[in-house]
Amino acid sequence: MTLPTARSPMVKDHPDHHDADLVLRLYELRREPVMRAARDAIYEQFTPRSYAEVKAVTSDRKHPLNAAYRQVSAYWEMVYGMAKHGIVHADFLIENNGEGFFLLAKVHPFLKELRADTSPAQFQNAEWAATHTDEGKTRFARIQGIVEKQRAAK
Repeated sequence: MTLPTARSPMVKDHPDHHDADLVLRLYELRREPVMRAARDAIYEQFTPRSYAEVKAVTSDRKHPLNAAYRQVSAYWEMVYGMAKHGIVHADFLIENNGEGFFLLAKVHPFLKELRADTSPAQFQNAEWAATHTDEGKTRFARIQGIVEKQRAAK
């Protein structure tokens, strides 16, 4: 195991009981009623086909999906940030928490525009998890295919 430095995250060779405990706690947060409703709204009602559809949700706080979008995107950024910074074993986390990649896949074609309009940090942790971990690369590719089929059927 490589020890962390001030500039590098903690690196874990294998998940341990602390990782398991954190993953279970993250699962419990997903079951909270407001979070569950927000997740349902995003995954069932938000499949943008253009950046204009993304912007309609993200830029208008009165849009019916805005609060759900903010809650779900912030949650998954927090979760994947824990992996990025070595707080939890990244592949273990993603094996058990790939759901956040659905939102990333939905906005991914529009990410450059979204970042230009809002913040360059939008989805940086989810993108890192999807591109810098073995489990993330595999899972994100599969989920992108699912989302593209959903987008085409819309």
